[in-house]
Amino acid sequence: MLVIREKFFSIGDDFDVLDENGQKVYRVDGKVLSVRNKVVIEDPAGNELATVHRHLVAMRPTYEIRIGGEKAAEVRKKLFTPFRDRFTIDVPGPDDLEMKGDLLDHEYVIERGGAEVAAVSKRWLTIRDTYAVQVTPGEDPLLIIGSVLALDLALERQEKKEEEKKKDDDDD
Repeated sequence: MLVIREKFFSIGDDFDVLDENGQKVYRVDGKVLSVRNKVVIEDPAGNELATVHRHLVAMRPTYEIRIGGEKAAEVRKKLFTPFRDRFTIDVPGPDDLEMKGDLLDHEYVIERGGAEVAAVSKRWLTIRDTYAVQVTPGEDPLLIIGSVLALDLALERQEKKEEEKKKDDDDD
């Protein structure tokens, strides 16, 4: 199980991902003023392990995860999902993953072919502003953490767009 702050970051914030014993597993570096909403996942010594960045030209929110410099997945919002958001984690070849549940409140699962491979929940912890990511043994934790980061980036971007639209409407 990995422990993460509830609100991953505002652009530019850095934070640690801890294991269940409180030991640092990853460091996440939110690149300040990154046009592409880029974050870097590092090992505790500061070596880059993975990156997550937004595609600038895409019909729907799309984020690319690179692990060890290689494209590992694209995370994109599914179209036509009434009443709730769903995101697909498109990995090379078959075996794509899907995020579903209450994405805004960080109460969701990641599934492959209907089988749960990870669960994200803030109910598991009593500390405010933290939640847990439970990754099934044999799954790549970097892919899961990168996917959760991509979702958080997409939701944060959507929230900012809605705030700007509301502000523009209020100015009219």
